[in-house]
Amino acid sequence: MSARFVDTHCHFDFPPFRGSEAQSLALAEQAGVEKLIAVGVTAGRFDGVLALAERFEPVYAALGIHPMAVREFEEEQLTQLEAWLEKRPEKLVAIGEIGLDLYIDDPQFEKQEAMLDAQLKLARKYELPVILHSRRAHDKLAMHLRRLALPRTGVVHGFAGSLQQAEAFIEAGYFIGVGGTMTYERATKTRNTLARLPLTSLLLETDSPDMPVSGFQGEPNRPERIAMVWQSLCEIREESPEEIADTVRDNTRRLFGI
Repeated sequence: MSARFVDTHCHFDFPPFRGSEAQSLALAEQAGVEKLIAVGVTAGRFDGVLALAERFEPVYAALGIHPMAVREFEEEQLTQLEAWLEKRPEKLVAIGEIGLDLYIDDPQFEKQEAMLDAQLKLARKYELPVILHSRRAHDKLAMHLRRLALPRTGVVHGFAGSLQQAEAFIEAGYFIGVGGTMTYERATKTRNTLARLPLTSLLLETDSPDMPVSGFQGEPNRPERIAMVWQSLCEIREESPEEIADTVRDNTRRLFGI
């Protein structure tokens, strides 16, 4: 079958894509990728991400301040974010990548939480979904999401937690991002979890150029490899490949409106 995909998480403003965007999009299209969401991670990248969405028809934009940027964070960056949200460019479809990270050195976690809450409040105010980063912080993130209920919810990207943690996010109305991690046979916990979740709660992503798929370790990840993520998902699910592709595509449309 010729399946069609949306890469719901791609850092398309980073190398190796910068300067070769048209060629990268052509390769992605050959693999069935019809759209991708370029995800911003710092205020300094907002203009570039939006410019990509304006220049290339398949590209949509998300803007957010990543928890790993906590050391450089200043309140003025939230003002910059809200300025774009007020303008609401047509292809701005989400706030992200935002979230919590307890894996990094000196996480300044209270500051991370304040950054997250401020951006969740903007998502609530402007009725946009969120793209969420979570490392070693699933339970804490779920607590923040319950406390600040959003009208459009969002996705926990690159999920590699437990079944119970995934179910808690889904119960709160959130989607689970399926990425390159589950293409590795040794990722038994993640694969077993994704096999048991409702198909109506899953999205596909690459996190390019990060999160390489099995067989491409040490290389920058690319949007066209989302087909490999889909193939791995098909291996562990009972539904047909066609149903998986169609349902996940419909999930993407429901969350992001694209």
